Amino acid sequence: MNYWDELKDSPSQMETCFAIFANVLELDEHGVPTNEKYAERRAATWLYQYCTGKLPSGEADLASWEVQLY
Repeated sequence: MNYWDELKDSPSQMETCFAIFANVLELDEHGVPTNEKYAERRAATWLYQYCTGKLPSGEADLASWEVQLY
């Protein structure tokens, strides 16, 4: 799937994708990410759902705090 074609005219959707990554990402006491791949997967889950209308198989729904914009 070419995600760029889906998102290029929807900057607010790209903002949501970035927000999910940032909200889920955890850092250790030195500022080093400890769950980067998980945060990436949650953002990809949202992107897949946005583009297809369904969750990827085996993925949980996104929680409200994951998609919160600040």
